Amino acid sequence: MKNKKTLWITIGVLVAAGALATFLLYGKPEKQAPPVGRAGKDGASRPVPVTIAIAQTGDIDMVINALGTVTARNTVTVKPRVDGQLVRVVFREGQVVKTGDLLAEIDPRTFQSQLDQANGQLMRDQALLANARLDQARYRGLLAKDSIAKQQVDSQNALVRQYEGGVQTDRALVDNAKLQLAFTRVTAPIAGRLGLRLVDTGNMVHATDTGGLAVITQTQPITVIFSIPSDNLATVISKLQANQQLAVEAWDRDDKNKLATGVLLTIDNQIDATTGTVKLKAEFTNSDNALFPNQFVNIHLRIETRHGVTLVPTSASQRGTQGTFFYVVDENKTVSLRPVMLGQISGNIMAVEKGLAPGEKVVIDGADKLRQGAKVEISSPGERGGESKGPPKGDRRQNRRKPPAESKDGA
Repeated sequence: MKNKKTLWITIGVLVAAGALATFLLYGKPEKQAPPVGRAGKDGASRPVPVTIAIAQTGDIDMVINALGTVTARNTVTVKPRVDGQLVRVVFREGQVVKTGDLLAEIDPRTFQSQLDQANGQLMRDQALLANARLDQARYRGLLAKDSIAKQQVDSQNALVRQYEGGVQTDRALVDNAKLQLAFTRVTAPIAGRLGLRLVDTGNMVHATDTGGLAVITQTQPITVIFSIPSDNLATVISKLQANQQLAVEAWDRDDKNKLATGVLLTIDNQIDATTGTVKLKAEFTNSDNALFPNQFVNIHLRIETRHGVTLVPTSASQRGTQGTFFYVVDENKTVSLRPVMLGQISGNIMAVEKGLAPGEKVVIDGADKLRQGAKVEISSPGERGGESKGPPKGDRRQNRRKPPAESKDGA
């Protein structure tokens, strides 16, 4: 009996020791957290902080955006008109020249000799012609006195005409020699900017050279060629046929800085069947040389300005299975999903054709956490607010999605 009692005491001590060790090792069990998404004690969801904008009535430009390439209005490769040695280069690389400015000189001595020879031939034939005309006058006087045969007078008349033809030929040779001598002075055929020099002084140049001496590009005015979808062609043609000048703006590659403003010149005579686009050409004065040949630019072709339309920021637009919609906030700060029909977009504002009235409030930030009938809290600034008085100008912010923040109760 005594041994059994001792055994039970030992087992009890071991069980108590194990329970104490478990308590010390693990401590008190943690309180189970409420399931994620459960509402608070009051049973209501927390309002979602959002930023809103008020739809307003205003004007918006109908603009066609395209990519364009700047092209010089005229491009000329300056070539020599005669063969010879290049003795002087006058121009500087990159210089802006006017029509007729001297660019280079070719050795003129050979052409001066040809001119002197042609002048000498002319003088000799002029002397022969003068003598023949004197004899012609004498023969006509003798014929009147019947002192000479008529045949001799006719022969003298023919000789005079022969010398007259020779003198006319000599004069043409003199003019040609003068022209060849003038070609030794290479001048600018158009006004524009010179490129890099292609031939150095001392080289022999020929009229058949393909490279030429330099290239001149006319950059004032300058043109831009760009393509638009053929669906927009009818609108553009109708404006041109009504003699309306369409404004064209050239922006940099990032579409942030406006470089120049010009007008639409013309439309190509056919549509590119492979791309479904048509080429257009616009002209810019380019007085500040902001545009450069072969530069890539963004083109904004302004078709017309629509007045009295409902405008909201582009960040208010949402897309879902039901199409494009807005989250509209009512007076009770409850949102409703409103399908809309959008119109023209210009920068960071857009026109609403159908589904929204001026004065209504739309969510422009925080829409990713909203559902139909959700309560919202308008964040500062504004009416406590992210209440924007209208479409902000110059704001290029798009509708950014943010991950939902966890509430304090784990919802």
